[in-house]
Amino acid sequence: MVIATCLVAAGLVLDVSGQTAVGVRRIVEAGLSAVEAGVIAGESHTPGSREALKRARLADALSQDRVGRSGIRYASGRVIVKFRDQIAGGSQLEAIRSASPSGALAPRAPHADFDIVTIDPVEDPEEVARALGQEPAVEYAQVVHRIHALFVPNDPLYASAQWNLPMINLEKAWDIQPQAGSSITVAVLDTGIAYKNITLDVTLKSFRDDEGVLYPALGPQSIPYSAAPQLVGSGHSSRIVAPHDFIWNDDSPLDFDGHGTHVSGTIGQLTNDGVGTAGVAFNVKLMPVKVLASMWDVIFGAARSEGGSDDQIARGIRYAADNGAKILNMSLGGSGPPNCATAPNNPDCSPVIEAALRYAVGKGCFVVVAGGNEFEDTVPPYGKNPTSVIAEIASRIKGVVSVAAVDPAKGHAYYSSTGSYIEIAAPGGSQRGFSSSGLVRQQTFDFDRTDTFLLPPSQYHPPRFDIFGYVGYIGTSMATPHVAGVAAMLMQQGVTDPAAIEDLLERTAVDLGAPGRDDTFGFGLVDARAALRGLGLAK
Repeated sequence: MVIATCLVAAGLVLDVSGQTAVGVRRIVEAGLSAVEAGVIAGESHTPGSREALKRARLADALSQDRVGRSGIRYASGRVIVKFRDQIAGGSQLEAIRSASPSGALAPRAPHADFDIVTIDPVEDPEEVARALGQEPAVEYAQVVHRIHALFVPNDPLYASAQWNLPMINLEKAWDIQPQAGSSITVAVLDTGIAYKNITLDVTLKSFRDDEGVLYPALGPQSIPYSAAPQLVGSGHSSRIVAPHDFIWNDDSPLDFDGHGTHVSGTIGQLTNDGVGTAGVAFNVKLMPVKVLASMWDVIFGAARSEGGSDDQIARGIRYAADNGAKILNMSLGGSGPPNCATAPNNPDCSPVIEAALRYAVGKGCFVVVAGGNEFEDTVPPYGKNPTSVIAEIASRIKGVVSVAAVDPAKGHAYYSSTGSYIEIAAPGGSQRGFSSSGLVRQQTFDFDRTDTFLLPPSQYHPPRFDIFGYVGYIGTSMATPHVAGVAAMLMQQGVTDPAAIEDLLERTAVDLGAPGRDDTFGFGLVDARAALRGLGLAK
């Protein structure tokens, strides 16, 4: 929501409030170009690293979420409800009051076919959702879950650092489809994208970390922010279309985490330009749809917790489908029960996201979903290797696919969730047995300059988002955009039906593991050349 717009000598300035009406930022539409730092060593964004563990503890300390009986996080003070068609307003209010004495129907948000019922923060949202779900006027009701990110061109780092692209046979695919998706828009539902040069004016308040240590207020700060040169540099800013932010509720989905920018690089990093790394469908248009809050979004006051929520994800899916996106990349997810197909009203299921995915496919969108990073995790009461809820939904919708991760040896990446819902695999990387050479590298922020909240309080200082390097990540988050990029190439080639794209990808995949489809790799490793040749092309 834009509070005020004015013109100043430095450029356009926007004062924007976030979803909690607490955070305010001024975006000065003028800023310097990025500084490129080359390959950045270290594994600060791999599971188990000191930095990753500290980041997770800090996220818990700053979170205002509740923890349900199953250990799954969800928002306090609200639940999602979908009333049956033709139900009058009086019947809606009667159902709400039967479930919660404090319940009230909030104004319906844009890009939603569902409603939010606000309740007293001390009430149990699980109980309210369960009671609402039993009302005859209600199609479904659920708590608001916390969703999180799931972690031969002439580009000089392609040969030395990008083992992942040759693995899926991209060089010959580029020969077949040299346009690499130039007429296709890929929506990246994530933490945003670093897509423009601006100056960010914010006020940094104090906070306490997971050990109760106080980090000082830094007051008003002007923070430099630049576009990622290998995404929108050299006159390519026009490839960004219809950006939207569901965290700040505006049209400036700026990435303060780096995850969305990294994912976007795998999909569409500028390629064959003699610089840095390559991307799969390097000519696609990119639609940044910010549905995941970063740590800085929390510190800036725009979000109550890191990550996103079911309602934000569902609205983001519908927004992308309504604004011209043809491929949706969702490198995100959360754990839950294995039986959402038969028990969708289980509090840990997400019928609101399932409805949004079906809507998107009905609009002609192909959707790619991360398969989950929880293979070694235990989530009571769902045990070890719990089901990834959104990936499980994907497996039941033709035109939506769930993606597992493989390591550089085409083996099961140790973190990649397994189950009957896994449909296809792609490179996700691994540092186990491969060190830093097994990471998936793309251009994103230099985290030594952004993640200053990991420093001791005496060294804490404002971040800067204008220095970029080629950073290594691992996760099904990294596997997913490989498939999204290949899907964009298929659509560019003329395969426009989402179900047909899924069929081609699965039918031409390289079988791994047990013969035929299995719970680890699905139908196998995506093969870009074979998928395009599946159209009868000769190259």
